[in-house]
Amino acid sequence: MGKGIYRLLDRIEYPSDIKKLKVEELVELSKELRQFIIDELSANPGHFGASLGVIELTVALHYVLDTPLDQIIWDVGHQAYGHKILTGRKKIFHSNRKSGGISGFPRISESEYDAFGTGHSSTSISAALGLAIADKQKGIKRNVVAVIGDGAMTGGMAFEGLNHAGMENTDLLVILNDNSIAIDPNTGALKEYLTDIVTSKTYNKFKSEMWHLLGKINKIAPHARDYAVKLENGLKSILLHQSNLFEALRFRYFGPVDGHDVVHLAKIIDDLKGIKGPKLLHVLTKKGKGFKQAELNQTAFHSPGKFDRKTGKILKTNSEAPQAPLYQDVFGYTILDLARTNDKIVAITPAMPSGCSLKIMMDAMPERTFDVGIAEQHAVTFSAGLATQGLIPFCNVYSTFMQRAYDQVIHDVALQKLQVIFCLDRGGLVGSDGPTHHGVFDLAYMRNIPGMIIAAPMNEEELRNMMYTAQLRNQGPFSIRYPRGRGVMIDWKKPYKEIPVGSSRELHQGSDLAILTVGHVGNFAAEAILRLEAENYSLSHYDMRFIKPLDEECLHRVFKRFRNIITVEDGTVVGGFGSAIIEFMCEHGYQAHVKRMGVPDKFIEQGSQKELYKECGFDSEGIYNVVKALIKPRILQTSTKQISFQ
Repeated sequence: MGKGIYRLLDRIEYPSDIKKLKVEELVELSKELRQFIIDELSANPGHFGASLGVIELTVALHYVLDTPLDQIIWDVGHQAYGHKILTGRKKIFHSNRKSGGISGFPRISESEYDAFGTGHSSTSISAALGLAIADKQKGIKRNVVAVIGDGAMTGGMAFEGLNHAGMENTDLLVILNDNSIAIDPNTGALKEYLTDIVTSKTYNKFKSEMWHLLGKINKIAPHARDYAVKLENGLKSILLHQSNLFEALRFRYFGPVDGHDVVHLAKIIDDLKGIKGPKLLHVLTKKGKGFKQAELNQTAFHSPGKFDRKTGKILKTNSEAPQAPLYQDVFGYTILDLARTNDKIVAITPAMPSGCSLKIMMDAMPERTFDVGIAEQHAVTFSAGLATQGLIPFCNVYSTFMQRAYDQVIHDVALQKLQVIFCLDRGGLVGSDGPTHHGVFDLAYMRNIPGMIIAAPMNEEELRNMMYTAQLRNQGPFSIRYPRGRGVMIDWKKPYKEIPVGSSRELHQGSDLAILTVGHVGNFAAEAILRLEAENYSLSHYDMRFIKPLDEECLHRVFKRFRNIITVEDGTVVGGFGSAIIEFMCEHGYQAHVKRMGVPDKFIEQGSQKELYKECGFDSEGIYNVVKALIKPRILQTSTKQISFQ
């Protein structure tokens, strides 16, 4: 099956078209939808395995429910590709995650079928409850459904939503998509609990048969199911040997059921529409279902990039020249290296061991590496607890996800002056995941925390040395942020050197203008300076390295020498590095024209990193243009002194 041969899918533009099919035809539609996603994503990369796993569930929901009147909220959104294709976006799905195209996640502004925007996990139940209670107050009768994965269910917010929903007794259906994996395999007690439910065949057979029988009786005796609940609860502890967590939270629990039997799913969902109160349907699925390689290697096929849709081979860019490493891999190899020489070092990640390359240490030192599940708040406070006992926790979190644990950073770490080292991966613009995942706020939100040290390396060697320096200090939090993607050094495994906290590097000397950079974007400035130098511009370049504390001795020299100063950062210009430089200028009575370059005060859409750097104006070309707008080139060749970047 390939493009142009989708017998049923080619007739589907909106969910109303699905309703024209016979229920038995949903099987064929599911096969075609799955193949469509395989065909599209093999050439236009995106989140692959998660969407394949919920094809039948997606088809069943849109067949039974009256969307968009009925509301479906997809947790995270990795699993929503089928939903997008069936709701008017099939013809433009090739633009998914591209600049100017549709988002890789549900967005209210994109479609009336997207009930709620979801890019971070564990939010669906709370949002769905808000919709359901608003409907109740306004007298609106419709179905509200939250679809949440078992990985997202480990997030504390999901439990908060369940607890409140049970208390409100509002009509709400939560569908638990249980595939035992988020990006990496799930961990923790919840995973074991769900496994116990799934494997308790006696209880599940009893419950399935009871509800099937009472479904028929209910037409004659409307309260039959209510009476049956008492009998069921009495037998539950005998058959399952434990209480049901969801029913303890006052949710009516159904399942587990086969998430790939679309006909059965449609019947169950149709039946659940008529049951009042909060309900949870436990659906068993397989991530990557229908594509053998994705089923066998679920982590790699979460977001595999381009691949051969026939063989499943992931296609890599052929390059004979050696490449600089990914920043995340530099972190991964360095943390293991440091841990081998310092037995106090431990490492923590909220469900991203592969994404942040902490799996390198996890494989070598599992007893000192902790995957705490999708629980950033817990990850930070857990790290704080470890630090009180003299251990040195490296807490590795994506910059965008650290936003969820801001209170814990302040209250549990900084206020108590604990040595927790935050390694913020994906700092800055991340590319095609778009505004929910850009890590552009950490420089600003960390900068106002008392006692927080904030550093950003310009290259791989600097990242290693910052990590080395951080574990030598015995007081207070230390934040190191680095971008998604590759660095600039092939030979990056240099001997460790301690970096004086708050020190900068002068990389290039000139007399016309000073460029102050922090982080990887310093390489963009270096490229621009080489080009401008050839045109007789005389520029100084300072890699500040630390946003807090600033190298004040260096800044005094800069403001005494230059009338024009440019700051460059891969983060919001509001409250970030450039703002810190202007604050220094004002506090010390200097006067200069300071041009801040970075992410403007708006949410940046998806696109490649290169496209987004250009859009925000701080790529090499943007820096080149700003310099030319501020000063005129010298008539005579100006001698400059080149200083090593290493």
